[in-house]
Amino acid sequence: MTKPKIKKQILEDEAIPEQIIINSIVAAVSEQRLPAGTKLGEQVLSDLFQCNRANVRRALSTLATMHVVQLQPNRGAFISTPSPKEAEDVFSARRIIERTLACQVINNATVQDMVDMRAIIKSEAEARAQGNKPAELRLSREFHMHLATIADNRVLEHFLNELTLRTTLIIGLYNEAGSSNCAEDEHLSIVQAIEAKDETLLITLIDEHLQHLESGLNFKSTTKSLFDLAEQLVISPN
Repeated sequence: MTKPKIKKQILEDEAIPEQIIINSIVAAVSEQRLPAGTKLGEQVLSDLFQCNRANVRRALSTLATMHVVQLQPNRGAFISTPSPKEAEDVFSARRIIERTLACQVINNATVQDMVDMRAIIKSEAEARAQGNKPAELRLSREFHMHLATIADNRVLEHFLNELTLRTTLIIGLYNEAGSSNCAEDEHLSIVQAIEAKDETLLITLIDEHLQHLESGLNFKSTTKSLFDLAEQLVISPN
């Protein structure tokens, strides 16, 4: 019997089993293929990734430090389910970090950086038009992470990487539409402010953009559609 193949996002030359597991779960979370509350069974992951359970436990431990996974005594590991208070804290932290990064982006951005940012916006719009929600979510997150890369602050980039993943979980849980809510014109306006080197406008636009994301949340109801773990982390052989 042919064994299933790990999704193509995972680098084929990656040699460390736990890192393959981490990359796969992070990719699935960023595209809302693994929503909040999904059970991450050690044996299932061990079978899927053809590694021992010690590798799985190390991967889950690392993901727990990123707040992507919750380890529950006597129950196992689950994709994190952020509380309403945690959601508010995540957006508050993002505002502080992205304001700081914005100032650095204006000083560092090159013409090629702006070309790259516009390419992300174009791809995001195409994904939205095609109804490709996973790609839209991934590209929306990529837009924000690319800004952090341009800012060249590795510490804040690390924090934002975690916060954007947690934001995806929050939106999937508390936004009935489950979409990124990142409008094309909002991202484009941010790029235009960078090109104009208008720091005041850029910070205002980022604040408004994050407020737009947060305003779409409804903490009185949650979306808890769970998916089969194997289906979301592997693809069937051709």
